[in-house]
Amino acid sequence: MNKSESNKKVTVGLTNGLHLRPQSMIVQAAQGFESDVTLSIEGHKVDAKSMLDLMTLAATFGTELLLEATGSDAGSAVEAIGGLFDSNFEGMDS
Repeated sequence: MNKSESNKKVTVGLTNGLHLRPQSMIVQAAQGFESDVTLSIEGHKVDAKSMLDLMTLAATFGTELLLEATGSDAGSAVEAIGGLFDSNFEGMDS
């Protein structure tokens, strides 16, 4: 089994922080990959495929998080989820 690792620092750019809608977008994106995907802040690491875990981050505007993935499609997972942060969750109109 070919395992790879990938990571990226991301910043919460949403004025209201990482609330339910962007959390839902992260979970939906993460669940599309086989890799284990985590987000962490100051050593507190959570599963990006779990809404409950993401809620415990309580990430407010300007918070820097470390996005990490381990598995066969780690690079793609980090690229996709990192892209949500980079675009400031632009598809979030509803």
